[in-house]
Amino acid sequence: MKIKAFILVLTYLFTIGISNAQKTTLVNPILTGFYPDPSIVKVGEDYYSVHSTFSYFPGLPIMHSRDLKNWKQIGNVINRPSQMDFMGERMSRGLFAPAIAYYKGIYYVTCTDIDHDGNFVVTATNPAGPYSDPVKLPQVRGIDPSIYFDEATDKAYIVYNSEAPDNKPLYSGHRTVQMYEFDYKNLKTIGDKKQLINGGVDITKKPVWIEGPHVMKRNDWYILYCAEGGTSVNHSQVALRSKDIWGPYVPFEGNPVLTQRELPTDRPNPITSAGHAQFIEGPDGNWYSIFLAVRPYEGDYYNTGREMFIAPLTWVNDWPIIEHGEKAIEYKYETNIKEVKQKGALPQSGNFSYTMKFDKGLDLSLMHLRTVDSSSFKTSKNGLTLKLKPETISELGNPSFVAKRQQHTNSTAETELVFSPKSEKEKAGLVIYQDESHYYFLAKSIKDGKTQVELYKSVHRKKDVELISRLPVGNGKLVLRITNNADKCHFAISENGKDFKILAENQDGKHLSTRVSGGFIGNVFAMYATSNGEKSDNSATFKYLKYSGEDSVLK
Repeated sequence: MKIKAFILVLTYLFTIGISNAQKTTLVNPILTGFYPDPSIVKVGEDYYSVHSTFSYFPGLPIMHSRDLKNWKQIGNVINRPSQMDFMGERMSRGLFAPAIAYYKGIYYVTCTDIDHDGNFVVTATNPAGPYSDPVKLPQVRGIDPSIYFDEATDKAYIVYNSEAPDNKPLYSGHRTVQMYEFDYKNLKTIGDKKQLINGGVDITKKPVWIEGPHVMKRNDWYILYCAEGGTSVNHSQVALRSKDIWGPYVPFEGNPVLTQRELPTDRPNPITSAGHAQFIEGPDGNWYSIFLAVRPYEGDYYNTGREMFIAPLTWVNDWPIIEHGEKAIEYKYETNIKEVKQKGALPQSGNFSYTMKFDKGLDLSLMHLRTVDSSSFKTSKNGLTLKLKPETISELGNPSFVAKRQQHTNSTAETELVFSPKSEKEKAGLVIYQDESHYYFLAKSIKDGKTQVELYKSVHRKKDVELISRLPVGNGKLVLRITNNADKCHFAISENGKDFKILAENQDGKHLSTRVSGGFIGNVFAMYATSNGEKSDNSATFKYLKYSGEDSVLK
C-alpha cells in the first residue's frame, strides 16, 4: 500500500508540474501499426528507435524523434541483400527483437536471425546508416541480445535470453538471462558467460519467457529489466538490481513494473499485452518507458500487430514504476515536452490519411517479402510499375509485392491500377496481407478473353485460395479499394474514380488477425502482380497508394 500511495503522490506532482508549462499530448500508440519489439536510445537531443520486421525486407526500421511524439523513418538497418535475406522463411521468422545502443560515436544494433545467422551485431557512425554487414555472435545462444556500455569502466556487456540450465527446462517456457563481457572494438564476446536470471523473478511460480533484457545504471545500481510472461495477454515487465554488474540481481518486491493482465477483460477500448519495455529520459527531464502493446477489437483479436506505446515512468527508491497493473494504460498523456515536428515525415500516431506517389522512388517505410529484387520494379511520375513474376504470396519466395503497414483498426487503402492481363494466370491488384495463408487479394485478370476483377481469399494454413467474387470491367480506368473495419473487410472498385461498386463486403476480418494466423506480425496493404508460376513479360502500374485510418480512441 505504501508503494501505491507514493505512486499516486508522484503522479499528482507530475501533473501539477506541467500545469503551467507548455503541454504536448503524447497519443498512444506513438507508432501505430506493425512496429513491434521497440528499442530506443537517446543521443544528445535525439531519440532513435528500432523494431522487429521478421521476414520483411528491408529490415529493422530506424525511427527518429526529438519529442517522443513525432517520428520519422530515417533508414533501415538491413537494407542490402548482401547483408542477409529471408528467402524460404515464413513471415513470422527472420529478424527477432533488435536493440540499439550508442557509444563513442558508434551506433550498435544487435538482433537475432532466428533460423539462419543467429545473433549478430551491426554498426554505423550515422544512425540512418548504412550499417555494416552483420558480425555473427555464435557464443550468444538465444534471442533478444542487447549491449550495455558501462562508461565508468569503459567496458561493454551483452545480455540475452537463453536456454534453461544445462538445456533441461523444468517446464514449458523455462528460460534464463545470461551475459558475456563484450569487446566492443572487435565485436566479440570475452571470457565465459554467466547466468543472471533462472526462469524469471520467482522460479517457484514457473514464470515463462524471461526475455528482452536490458541493463542500465541508476546511481549505484545496475538495473536489469526484462519482459516476462510471453508476448500475448500475460505479457509484463519486471525489474531486478545489483550493485555489481555480474549480480546477484535481486527482484523488485513490487514486480511487475508494467502489465495489463490483471485488469478486467471487458473494460472499454483495452490496451493489452504490454511489455518488452525500455526506459528513457525525456526531453523534459522526466522519465518514460516505451513498450509494445496491442489494441484488440474483441478479446485478443487484432489486425494491426504489436505497436509502440509510451507511458510515464517514476523512480521509487531507485526502482522503476510504469503502470503498475492497477491502472489501464492511457491513450493520451499530457507532458511539458516541447513539440518538434519533422519535415517530410509521414504521420505515425493519431488518425491520419495521405497519398503516396512514386515519382521520387519508394518511401523507406515500404517493404518487400524476404528480399528486394530491384529488377522487378521501377518508379516514375507515372507510378510504381511491377513486373509480373511467377512467384506468389502463398509461397516462401520474393514475389512482385510492395507493402505499407495497416496502422488503424478502421483503415482503407486505395490505388489506381493500369494493367492489361494477357492470360488467366496473370493477375495484379491490391492485397491486405497477414501472412502466406491469411490474406485477401483484389485482382484484375482475364477470363474467357474478358477482363474482370476477382476477389480471392486464402485458405487457412494452406497454399490454396478461393474465389469469393468477380465482376466484369472494361479496359479503362480502374480504382481498387480495400477497407478493414476490425472483424469486417470490404472490397470495392471504381471505373471513373468517383462511383464505387461493391465487390464484396463484411468478409471475415478475423481471418487476418494475429490470433487466427499465429505469429508476431500485423497486416499490410500491398501492391502485387503475379503470373502464377508462368514466365511473363507483362507489367502492372500503380499510380498511387492512398491510405486513411480513423479509430475513435485516437481522436
